[in-house]
Amino acid sequence: MKAKLGQNFLVSPTAPAAIVAALGDLGGGTVLEIGPGMGAITDLLAKNARRLVAVEYDRALAQRLIAHYGLGDQPESGALSNPVEIITNDILRVDLSALAHREGGKLVVVGNLPYYITSDILLHLFEHAGAVDRAVLMMQREVADRLCAQPRSREYGLLTVTTQLYAEVQRLFELSPADFSPAPSVHSTVVRLHFSPRYRELGVEPRPFTAFLRQCFAHKRKTLGNNLRAASYPAERIEAACLAAQVDREARAEAIGIERLGALFQALQV
Repeated sequence: MKAKLGQNFLVSPTAPAAIVAALGDLGGGTVLEIGPGMGAITDLLAKNARRLVAVEYDRALAQRLIAHYGLGDQPESGALSNPVEIITNDILRVDLSALAHREGGKLVVVGNLPYYITSDILLHLFEHAGAVDRAVLMMQREVADRLCAQPRSREYGLLTVTTQLYAEVQRLFELSPADFSPAPSVHSTVVRLHFSPRYRELGVEPRPFTAFLRQCFAHKRKTLGNNLRAASYPAERIEAACLAAQVDREARAEAIGIERLGALFQALQV
């Protein structure tokens, strides 16, 4: 175990089966496991999935998995005969869209996300949202609170609305520190995400809109109007757009739902 990697291995006797069950039917596609670690759920996945691709950053752990499951397929060979493939890499460096294309369909993702890069991994999944069907993920409870938050709550923020742009979130169950080794100082939550991007529904383009969301939430204590002025929008344009979108410019972004933010974005483009 390497502390700098934030490794807390799942040791619960019941959680692995519950997590695999939460993924649903795995017989028709490819499962991507992020950070299999000691393989707490890898065997269950291998038994239930048509094919499993596990990405492990820790080289020593990856070698243990390779010794157990074999070398796996080599992408350059074009042959995908092995039901289990171990990739030694940082998940943030894996092109998930290319992987899904190679596998012939959308990915089902599962993983115990290291606390220090949970947001980065989520954003990486969202960047490749078209390649992912659903995901069941373990994460720090406070991060799960942010994913599931409602406007005007303390946890609601940029990560919340970004998640809502790409996926529907369900909180499944909680895990205590005792369910991991070494035991972390925080509780964890297992969530399920069904990927269903809302670009068309909201009438927005993903990259410009996500940039706009970052501007809206740039300074938590500032009003929406002040954040937009800091982003170089003219005051009269902000006022007209807020009126058209039925948004209070004196409110903070944390009080506004994604639908109104989408309407405001559209109004500012006029």
